[in-house]
Amino acid sequence: MTIQQLLKTAPVTTLLLVSFIGLFIMQVLTGVDANNPSTAALVKWGANALPFTMDSEPWRLVSSAFLHIGLMHLLFNGFAMYFFGQIAEPMFGSAKFLALFLLAAIGGNLLNNYVTWQGIIDGTGQAGLSAGASGGIMGIGAALLIAALFKISVNGMVLNLKSLILIMGINLVYGFAVPGIDNAGHIGGAITGLVIALAFAIAYRQRMAAVIQNTATYQNGYLPQHQHGQQNEYHTTYINTPVTVDSDTGFDNEVHLDNAHLDNAHLNHASLHNESHVDNNSGVNSNTTIKPALIWQLLPWIVMLSIGLGFIWWWQDIHQQLVEVLNAIEQNTR
Repeated sequence: MTIQQLLKTAPVTTLLLVSFIGLFIMQVLTGVDANNPSTAALVKWGANALPFTMDSEPWRLVSSAFLHIGLMHLLFNGFAMYFFGQIAEPMFGSAKFLALFLLAAIGGNLLNNYVTWQGIIDGTGQAGLSAGASGGIMGIGAALLIAALFKISVNGMVLNLKSLILIMGINLVYGFAVPGIDNAGHIGGAITGLVIALAFAIAYRQRMAAVIQNTATYQNGYLPQHQHGQQNEYHTTYINTPVTVDSDTGFDNEVHLDNAHLDNAHLNHASLHNESHVDNNSGVNSNTTIKPALIWQLLPWIVMLSIGLGFIWWWQDIHQQLVEVLNAIEQNTR
């Protein structure tokens, strides 16, 4: 896929990749080592560092997701973002995709800070820093796992569940096998992505149920009365049971509804717009169209808002503990 094609189909993914690369180039141009940046340089450029992030600089929860520790780290995350983003963004929509990435990145950083903080309290750990888009990318990958499980389609195809499980498994195993990898960040991002994707999937199922019911109504009630001389157009999205696998693309190919059963009905697999309607000129009453309840349409945003509020509370809780400990240390040293 060319840059122009990626920008057209996945603009947020493209902008994220450009921001990763652009920030890295800016670092290098200012004298930061491209392969082994110093701790001071990473802190300066926005890395997630417990004493700063959980004290007065919570913005590091986001900025660290765009910062990478060396060229190989950038290349690895850049490839993963390209691979997942070109699939996930058209599937979930650009706005939801961006919110998913940011919340997963924040969730990963918060879990990393929580684990680090508990280690400091127990005397088994010490403060460190982390950076990279891995938490957000793991969240996207986990969301795609749910999409594959629920057989949510993109461009007429559904994802291969086994391939995604393999990719996610390799990333998690690699994280535990190689020292210095932010495993808590990976796990926190993946859990955040799973929760958000469940909201996507539930809302999607409700929309598809309405579409199927509208299709059945059109077939059984209206189509026989207008099957001669009428050119009615029916727009919808329909997911059928996948039966074959394309080994080259990693997607399961779908079986499409037989157009002979719908006469002039046309299924639109190019988008996941959640509306179904009949041409008003055909004489069919459009008021019979069933739409999913508003709550299902808003469910993903409601869940993401709830997660965001939960993250604010979590940050404040750790922040308060940190302040209390620092105050106690200051009083003891007087």
